[in-house]
Amino acid sequence: MLTWEYPPHSVGGLAKHVEEISEALVKQGVDVHVLTFGSNTDAKKENRNGVIVHRVEAYDHMVPNFFSWVHQLNFCFIEEAIKLFKQYKSFHIIHAHDWLSAYAGRVLKHAYTLPLIATIHATEAGRNQGLHTDDQRYINSIEWWLTYEAWKVIVCSSYMRNEVQSLFQLPADKIKVIPNGVDQRKFTRNTDNHPKEKIIFFVGRLVREKGVQILLEAAPAILANEPSAQFWIAGNGPMEQELKQQARALGIEHRVNFLGYINAEMRDRIFRRVSLAVFPSLYEPFGIVTLEAMAAGVPVVVSDTGGMGQIVTHGVNGLKAYPGNSQSLAINVIQALKNHVLQQELKKNGLLLIDKVYNWDKIAFQTRKVYSEVYAEYRKSSWSKEPQVHFLDGLRKGIR
Repeated sequence: MLTWEYPPHSVGGLAKHVEEISEALVKQGVDVHVLTFGSNTDAKKENRNGVIVHRVEAYDHMVPNFFSWVHQLNFCFIEEAIKLFKQYKSFHIIHAHDWLSAYAGRVLKHAYTLPLIATIHATEAGRNQGLHTDDQRYINSIEWWLTYEAWKVIVCSSYMRNEVQSLFQLPADKIKVIPNGVDQRKFTRNTDNHPKEKIIFFVGRLVREKGVQILLEAAPAILANEPSAQFWIAGNGPMEQELKQQARALGIEHRVNFLGYINAEMRDRIFRRVSLAVFPSLYEPFGIVTLEAMAAGVPVVVSDTGGMGQIVTHGVNGLKAYPGNSQSLAINVIQALKNHVLQQELKKNGLLLIDKVYNWDKIAFQTRKVYSEVYAEYRKSSWSKEPQVHFLDGLRKGIR
């Protein structure tokens, strides 16, 4: 696995995804090595629940921009990977996550003549509702290049399948939809059916596509119906000061608590206190935080967009608002706060959905099946090296 973020270094949902899928694959008999970024205080190599994690730092040079830093990090990935290929002798699949590891993935694919699988978690065009700058067009070109070089492209939702197929002109049979998941066992349930505090909780990056500005626009209408409501906003990002100014301008500053960055432990403690989790995204390839809230027994209100719109069935396991519509969001939040019978139904059905569809054992099984299929195709191709039957046979166990 190649990924620029992996716990404890976590920027968004990618780190959590790679951690969970890697550990689930190990439980199913796959040897997984993760090559990732690490700071000088992180362990350079460690066994985390069976996953062998190798961390490198980018070169210690002043870089003019983020793209230069990414290039340096990928050179370091390649240097470390060469050592790992010498040490462990045989790897069979290279799996790169998003464009930030595309360079290393492509080099290793061709240097060692091995199949490359790519997971696209989000696209630059989707995040920005189009490509408006040279930087955005550059990232888009690298995303295209990664999907072109990949034997298979994994995406987390049907929404993302349509997006990458349209953007990058991929053949339909090159794309596999495998959802994200959540481990219910890691969450303590919110069992307070009638909390005295009406806390509305958002956690995520403070960027435009996450839609926190829409939640603040909806807040006056929500407070008119629930005067005791509080809004807890967890996360950091470039919009933080703008959002604080928006709260002041709306006269709701005293009802909004900006918590800054919180770790997973703090997030889970907050889940046990809140009445409702709200994720009003404008763009959301999947929305793993929706599943985390469900696993914690918290009712959710989301925007009907992207992967979140597919996870949530309105009125069954959550409520859905029109994207970018603060009035629609306020109506749904008020309904969720006031209807206690509905709250219990949403909690119960959210947990059932996770158990049935979004658990990591099932997701790892699907991923393992893709590995097996890709390696079988690779072995039959003129591009392959000497077949290594033991690996394929191991993957096939339980797949038939």
